[in-house]
Formats: sequence, structure tokens, C-alpha cells
Amino acid sequence: MDIGAMGNPEVRTPTMDSLAAQGALLPRTYANCPVCCPARGTLLTGEFAHHHGVDVNDAPLPNEQVTIAEILQQRGYRTGFVGKWHLEGGKRMPGFVPPGPRRQGFEFWAANICSHDYWDMQYFRDDPEPIPMPGYSARTFTDEAVRFLEQESDKPFCLFVEWGPPHNPYVAPPEYMNLYDPDGLTMRENWVDGIRTGSRSDLAGYYAAITFIDDQVKRLLETLDKTGRANDTIVLLTSDHGDMLGSQGTRLKRKPWEESIRIPGILRYPAAIKPADRSDLLFSQVDMAPTLLGLAGVEVPDSMDGRDLSSYLLAGPDAAADEPESVYLQSYTPTEQDEFPPWRGVRTARYTYARQQNQPWLLYDDEADPFQKVNLVDNPEHAELRAELDAMTMAWFEKTGDDWTERNDLPYR
Repeated sequence: MDIGAMGNPEVRTPTMDSLAAQGALLPRTYANCPVCCPARGTLLTGEFAHHHGVDVNDAPLPNEQVTIAEILQQRGYRTGFVGKWHLEGGKRMPGFVPPGPRRQGFEFWAANICSHDYWDMQYFRDDPEPIPMPGYSARTFTDEAVRFLEQESDKPFCLFVEWGPPHNPYVAPPEYMNLYDPDGLTMRENWVDGIRTGSRSDLAGYYAAITFIDDQVKRLLETLDKTGRANDTIVLLTSDHGDMLGSQGTRLKRKPWEESIRIPGILRYPAAIKPADRSDLLFSQVDMAPTLLGLAGVEVPDSMDGRDLSSYLLAGPDAAADEPESVYLQSYTPTEQDEFPPWRGVRTARYTYARQQNQPWLLYDDEADPFQKVNLVDNPEHAELRAELDAMTMAWFEKTGDDWTERNDLPYR
């Protein structure tokens, strides 16, 4: 919801807004497991977290997992990864991932495992010698992505660019921080001020980082224009998770509320997708890899849990008969500060529902209550609806072979 095209009048995202106008804006896009590593594993494999094996932070993506990069590499694509990898077991520093199977099909490499010290970072290419990143690190990652795009080749390509910002800490270069006055920002209706929830200054820094990333997206799109590849390149803008930033009186991610699970969904493909298409399609991370393969005309492997929704995106509302009924949501660890235990849930076109192992937890009518201020889970007038959504959740649970074993993030160094 912190993009101009999504209706936020205060955050400055002219490039993302333009990208949405040139392609499909998918406002109902969700993270199935809204935390860094599980989400990144899903983005690469098209599998739910308990299937690809990264259901907590700092766990390794198993070598045997089939990724979209490996599939496309086998079909003659150049593959590149730039930015925050975060799929190595228990490791963040120094951040080197050697060439070979641990790179999961990516040839070009300019990345580190994980760091959010945005002003003092390093990254790696193909040897363990760290490369310092002067200034704000996300700019250097964009430099590397541009370098990949400018390489002359007749091959098609697949490039993942994964910046750290706007992940906390909420900072950006001074010229971006100066764009936003914390006291002048409108807080969300469900925002609760408090020591544990974050401040107006956090929101200002968050917006500043988003605007910085908007300018980096602009650099990438301009490079596609310059190289003559814009028309036949599929561009997907999304994220691994959202951030509560004080909404519902909590912070960070791993929560079933909209601010945590809802992520950007903008998809541009000039050769095939009509511009200015705003779709109510329920779209989630598990669907992204199969849908990208479908748009590229590549067969989707049986290993992927998600659906290839490319035909819907290409045909528009006329293909709505077979659109997803719900998105399955998962969290295997207690949330930050041990506020809430693990949970499962669903997001439908109208409702959000979440349960803990032994009890229903949350039920919102998102159409009537978009800020999720009234929890209907114990309202007797909604008992039948609660039972229906709980059955839908447990059907996903059983269909996917899920379980209630509580996990913990792996210790890292």
C-alpha cells in the first residue's frame, strides 16, 4: 500500500506508478510466508516454505531444489543474481557464496548473503575477496544489475535484483530522507503509537528508502530501453514481505495482517500484456515462478505448488472463471518479540482469516473494514463464515502436507 499507484498520495514512486500504467497492477498480491528467507525460497522455487525446506530464517535452500534460474539456464538463458541472497544455512558474514550448486542456477553473481548495514557493506562476485560498497549499498547493486543488462548477447536472460531497503533500519541517502517530514505524514488508521511499535520517523525513513528504490528501478528500465530489450522483457516488481510499522500496535513482519502479508504486484510485458490493466486476481509468491515460466512459454515443472496464471494475465477478466479462490498463509515461528505463536490462514477476495494451532485467531471483512480494526472471529453472527474459512485453511493445510511443529530461526554468524 506504500506505492502511489496503490493509492498512497504521500510516498513518491513515479517510476513504479509508470510501470503499473504500462502493465498490470495486481493489488491483491501476497506473501505466503511473510518473512525473508521462506519468501525468497518460494520466489525461486514456486513451492510453499515447508516444501522447499526454508521455513525459517537463515536456513539453506537445499541443492536439490529446482529453481526458476536452473530451468531457464537449461533452456539457454543467461541468469544473474544481484543483491541479498539470504539462503545459506546459519551464515550471513562474510557473505560469500562460491560458484557452483549453492548458487542454484545463477551464473552472473554480485551479491552477499545478508546484511542491512546499508552504509558499510561488501559484496562478492566469483572469489572470496570482498568488494567494498561505497556509500549507500543499494546503489552499487543497481550498478551491477545494469552491468549485467548491458552485456551483449543474443540469449534471453533472467535477472533477479534483490535490494535490502526498505527493510529496517529505515534509512536512505540524505537527499531522500529530506523529502519526508515525519510530522507531516499521515499514519494509517490502525497505527498505534508506542515504544514497541515504531515512530513517524521510521515511516519517513521507510518512504525515503522506497523512493530511492524507485529511482533504481528507473535506472534498470532505462537500461532495457537503451539496449532495445524493453518490449520483450517481462518485469515483475514485488517484495518478500511487508512491514507493520506500528499498525495494529506491532512492528516488522510474520503477521497475518495486510501490512505484513500484502506486497507489491506489478507486472509489465509490453509484447503481450495490455497497459493500464488493474486486476483483482489473487496472486501470491508461490504463483510467481510458474506464471513467469508460463509467460515465457516454458513448461512448468510438477515440483511447483503454485499456479501458472499467465493465461489470466494475458486474457484479462474474460479468463476469470478459474482464478484462485484463496491464498494460503503460513508462519512457522513465533513472531518478533514472541508476541504471537505460529499461525496459518487464508486471504480471499473479501476476507482475512488466521488461526493458531488450538484456536481461531483473526477474522476481518476487508471490504467493509480495510484497516482491519474489527476482529470478527468471536462474533456469533459470523460463526458460519468463520467455520467456512477455517475449513478452507485446514484444507490447504492437509492438501500441502503441512504440520504444526514450531520452528526457530537458525543461529547465524
